[in-house]
Amino acid sequence: MADEEDDDKERERILQEGYEQTRKSLIARLDNWEDQRTWDEFYQTYWRLIYAVAVKAGLRPEEAHDCVQETILSIAKQSKKKLYDPEQGSFKTWLMNMTRWRINDQFRKRKKDTAMAGGDWDSDRKTAVIDRFEDPRGDLLERLWDVEWKKNIADAALSRVKAQVSPKQYQIFDYYVIRQWDAKRVQDHLNVSMAQVYLAKHRVGAVLKKELARLEENADDESPT
Repeated sequence: MADEEDDDKERERILQEGYEQTRKSLIARLDNWEDQRTWDEFYQTYWRLIYAVAVKAGLRPEEAHDCVQETILSIAKQSKKKLYDPEQGSFKTWLMNMTRWRINDQFRKRKKDTAMAGGDWDSDRKTAVIDRFEDPRGDLLERLWDVEWKKNIADAALSRVKAQVSPKQYQIFDYYVIRQWDAKRVQDHLNVSMAQVYLAKHRVGAVLKKELARLEENADDESPT
């Protein structure tokens, strides 16, 4: 169990380093624009969603971070022109399409770089999930996006919950509900009573339910357009 937790921490550390580098570069490129704070909050809310979909589409980690940055920049440019119209569809779908186009840009860039290096683009392309994203219906991307969207909303809600409950209650909830340890194992591992385990499940769960509902309800208001 310790090894598994160490691996999770190491993956999170590497991901966090990429996040900070991308964020720093993004803010620098937004230097001449007015509301950097809004864009920073927007980035923090959606970067994991865009990154996860990009990686599952077949991009390498560094390409996925570039995709995050270019997607946010594209949205920022479009917002200045008021190109997002809520009456034409949901923000969720609009963000998905913006991400899809930037993923395709990264594959085109890889094709160009591979060709210049004399590599075999076709063989590399065969393994790319993005090929199937080009289906006019976009079924695969939409399914993937729905899964990652829900996960991103859940992660954002959990982040907000942490600020509203005690660290001990959140830790109990994490082990018992999120990691799905049995109650006795949680009790022994954290040296808490069974009553504390069930109380944390109830209290933290109630706060989480409210935050999930609030995030889902306000999803279309997240766009800084």
